[in-house]
Amino acid sequence: MTRFITDAEVAARLDAGTAVSTIREALLAAYEGRLVAPPRVSAPLAEGRLVLTAGQLTGEWYGFRSYDTFGHPEAEQVVALHDAGTGRVRAIAVGQEIGSRRTGALGGVAVDALARPEASTVGVIGAGGQAWTQVWAVAAVRRLSEVTVYSRTPAGREKFAARVRAELGIAARAVPSPAEAVRERDVVLLATTSPTPVISAADLRPGTHLNTVGHKQIGRAEFGTDLLDRADLLVTDSMAQAGAYEPPMLAAAAPYAGRLRSLGAVLAGAVPGRSTADQVTMFCSVGLAGGEVFLLDRLTREIPELTGSGAPPREVDQVAWSE
Repeated sequence: MTRFITDAEVAARLDAGTAVSTIREALLAAYEGRLVAPPRVSAPLAEGRLVLTAGQLTGEWYGFRSYDTFGHPEAEQVVALHDAGTGRVRAIAVGQEIGSRRTGALGGVAVDALARPEASTVGVIGAGGQAWTQVWAVAAVRRLSEVTVYSRTPAGREKFAARVRAELGIAARAVPSPAEAVRERDVVLLATTSPTPVISAADLRPGTHLNTVGHKQIGRAEFGTDLLDRADLLVTDSMAQAGAYEPPMLAAAAPYAGRLRSLGAVLAGAVPGRSTADQVTMFCSVGLAGGEVFLLDRLTREIPELTGSGAPPREVDQVAWSE
């Protein structure tokens, strides 16, 4: 039987600490070759693309996530988990929460690995779901004293700051400009849909760690090459995905390609991380394939009921397909 898991169940059960520790395991597994995580593939359709990311933890499971680019505000993703021994579908998750929390957890791992241990202030550009899960995950790895946020609409940034205060118990305030949001911050989070730079390198003080989640390709990026030039260390979660962008990803193209490092290699101790307090470190999130499946596997293994009510998990019959 296959477990069917909703966004509400993911939100109720997948806390930030569990998400971050699970994604740390995924990054290490990918670096060690145990997680097969190829670049995403897509199929062009009439109104957009259907995108697929797949992953395999050798000897244990394989699975995929699918999503579209049609632009529907309530579009859902599908994450499927197969048992490696039998091929049966162990679980299916439908919604957005696993994907969002995967991306947030990647940012949390990066901050934990690269930000200064005493980092306590965060500046955020963006006030959407991706910005939220970044702060959500960072709060699990650092004791935060204040979050400042800027987004294009005053109402959006005020709502985001209020949510940080209410749900995370962290002092937060909306500010009227991107520069004000990130100046004098220990950690900076860029999570926008902007195709042009939203901050400059001059806005960052020595010792800052930066996560960038939005557009990052040549000709379409939420940051400029000045930030890449400023960074003492450039890392990404998937070297394979970083090299597969078309047009190329800024940090994976000349003259930066030789500087880009794997976050998994940093975690494994194969590549140095931050070595001094005044270094500027930068994480370019590209989406490690298989990360969502890693999270779904963790949910099914460690949380047997998977419902807020304590009821048994819902199951759906397997369908036998024949050609």
